[in-house]
Amino acid sequence: INDSEGHPSSSHQTLKGTSKWATSLENLLEDPEGVKRFREFLKKEFSEENVLFWLACEEFKKTQGKKQMQEKAKEIYMTFLSSKASSQVNVEGQSRLSETILETPHPLMFQKLQDQIFNLMKYDSYSRFLKSDIFLNHKKSEEQEENSPEAQTAAKRASRIYNT
Repeated sequence: INDSEGHPSSSHQTLKGTSKWATSLENLLEDPEGVKRFREFLKKEFSEENVLFWLACEEFKKTQGKKQMQEKAKEIYMTFLSSKASSQVNVEGQSRLSETILETPHPLMFQKLQDQIFNLMKYDSYSRFLKSDIFLNHKKSEEQEENSPEAQTAAKRASRIYNT
């Protein structure tokens, strides 16, 4: 099935950049540039630790080996969860979380806390990010690139190549 211009059409159009970021927080967090811009925004809101904690938990899930897990778990705990943490996140149940859990780490040990932070970002800072100058300016510069004569010429060349 092709669209009016002869390009394959699909319900899963390949959105890029800000268009993709605007569809969901998940899409934003899958894009390194999106994470960079979101961090920039959260830094201005004094809540960058939320996305840093979320990213640390994602990385932690991929950790292999008990020793490495213990080290990473301790690092996450000391950085984000302990009462003396340098970048403390605000999660429920934090007061009940003690260093004893660090002795027997498992990939999903921070999942509930990570989900809380994700929801906090999703229902709070993400919607503000989509209205922020950081997002809107990036979106504008993306649109200017897409509409530049070079981009249009390349697109026309590509369509001639594929439509012959």
